[in-house]
Amino acid sequence: SGAKVKISKLGSLEWKHKKQKVKAEVRDMAEQLAKLYAKRKMTKGYAFSPDIDMQSDFERRFEFDETDDQLSAVYEIKKDMEKPYPMDRLLCGDVGFGKTEVALRAAFKAVADGKQAAILVPTTILCLQHYRTVMRRFEGFPINIEMLSKFRNIKQRKEIKKRLVVASLEPSLPISFR
Repeated sequence: SGAKVKISKLGSLEWKHKKQKVKAEVRDMAEQLAKLYAKRKMTKGYAFSPDIDMQSDFERRFEFDETDDQLSAVYEIKKDMEKPYPMDRLLCGDVGFGKTEVALRAAFKAVADGKQAAILVPTTILCLQHYRTVMRRFEGFPINIEMLSKFRNIKQRKEIKKRLVVASLEPSLPISFR
């Protein structure tokens, strides 16, 4: 980027000062994180119900064999969702290692408990790919699925957003999954 990087000699006074400064910053960050996590534990969240039969049916319909890592992630995420405080979990992995299925199982659990779920993606093409996957995976279940992207015209987008708001205000309406 054209920026000049200043290099310090290991063991020099300048190196020792930089090292002390970084240690202090890391200590401050750790303290802030500890306070944040303590606050999260004290914050009341929504504790999802244990899995229902429909969840098991949904999971059995997965056409591939799950990896041990997938099964572990699904188990841990669902257990986190059942706790009475906000969940704090990041799911990450390489392309093609089943993150979408793990996310869909968590979304299904949320929707089965009367909540809305959304999948946010960085590109329009990925949005369409996930939409098709979601439509296929959720086929036969009483769940409304929508996609908000450039593939929808302005009128369709407004209508989808309106239905999402109405569903969130009226719990008796079918819950939407986007």
